[in-house]
Amino acid sequence: MRALSEEPAAQGLPDDQVLELAAIERRILVTRNGRHFQPLLRDRAEAGRPHAGAILIWTLDHAEFAEIVAGVQRLFELYPAQADWADLVVAV
Repeated sequence: MRALSEEPAAQGLPDDQVLELAAIERRILVTRNGRHFQPLLRDRAEAGRPHAGAILIWTLDHAEFAEIVAGVQRLFELYPAQADWADLVVAV
């Protein structure tokens, strides 16, 4: 797992670059910033540019950390293989 907030070099990257970095590194993007990432993911799909998957946290607040973790864990149980996540976008 990689938290961009813990990496000085990645802090302040624009959202499109965060998505590109996740795609290049074949990492599933988990974000509470669905308002910005949903259009980027749609544009990427329309352009035929793959990504490694995305989980958009829509309804849970940062303070609901246990619920966020439980929701993400459930998704990994539903989609256990990395290949299952190719171009998949789901919401928690």
